[in-house]
Amino acid sequence: MKLPGLIDPHVHLREPGGEYKEDWWSGTQAALSGGFTTILAMPNTLPPICDESSLDLALKSASDKAVCDYAQYLGAGADNIDSLLGIIEKSAGLKMYLNLTFGTLRLDDMSLWMAHFRSMSKWSRQMPIVVHAEKHTMAAVIFLAQLFDKPIHIAHVSLKEEILLIKLAKEKGIKVTCEVTPHHLFLTDDDIPHIGIGKSEVRPRLATHEDQKALWENLDIIDCFATDHAPHTLEEKESDQAPPGFPGLETALPLFLTAVSEGRLSLEDLITRMSVNPRRIFHLPEQPATFIEIDMDTTYEVKGSKLFTRSAWSPFEGWKVKGRVSRVVLRGKEAFRDGKIMVSPGFGKNLRLFH
Repeated sequence: MKLPGLIDPHVHLREPGGEYKEDWWSGTQAALSGGFTTILAMPNTLPPICDESSLDLALKSASDKAVCDYAQYLGAGADNIDSLLGIIEKSAGLKMYLNLTFGTLRLDDMSLWMAHFRSMSKWSRQMPIVVHAEKHTMAAVIFLAQLFDKPIHIAHVSLKEEILLIKLAKEKGIKVTCEVTPHHLFLTDDDIPHIGIGKSEVRPRLATHEDQKALWENLDIIDCFATDHAPHTLEEKESDQAPPGFPGLETALPLFLTAVSEGRLSLEDLITRMSVNPRRIFHLPEQPATFIEIDMDTTYEVKGSKLFTRSAWSPFEGWKVKGRVSRVVLRGKEAFRDGKIMVSPGFGKNLRLFH
């Protein structure tokens, strides 16, 4: 079965500062293995990517190492409001962290939110600001989107009250799109004892069955499926102070293909939310002669030790899934085949420069 190349608008590659967890080479290998021909990389690295020098550093690493196409977000900070306009076009866009997350980019002052909205409205009326916002901060930032008439894209929606709020905002004509992760669609807080306390740490946290049910019941409100691939080593996840995050690039498509085979999701739903909508929302160029091939007859167990990601574990360890990526063709070049990367580091292109 042939599908278009997938796009993941929410990926953490840990470079710079956490290359032992993941870098552009290992992370984009994982992307290709999972059927993703484009990823958008998050800025909450150590140090964060929030100015021209750090952006150029990240893009240089990507240019040297990436094997799939990409763009890199800039992070909104307290002191970079006036300096972003000159460099934002080189990036995937602006990411605002309004709730606790991994890294140092959280913005607690709503006046800073307004300043960033005002600044970004001068750049492009069409490009969304991507926000990590939960519950009350989500309501507040949706209100700002209305006030500034500026599109926002809400990351990793996880709760019933959140998806219902977004539904209402869309009905009122507010320019809001959203994404949901596989782990919030397929896992709940009931899975924590099986996965392990530290290994279950993620932001937003795993929610209840009622929340999960609401996400599936409001699938038409969900614009994108995004992995929020956030790798940490197994040792870190099993420690007393486990950092939040799951690897997800290589398990997302098999989980959704399994849902398709079970009749919970249509293939059109999958393609719309993993290719068509991300390209439209983030204004990404077409990738000519790009597609993936899937073996839908293969059933297998998820094994973290067999993944390309440097973190080498999965919260879905032992899950039986149906559907494996057998081949990826990117821009006319065979990039992945039968478990092997077929292109050299640096084959990936920056989609903000690639036409």
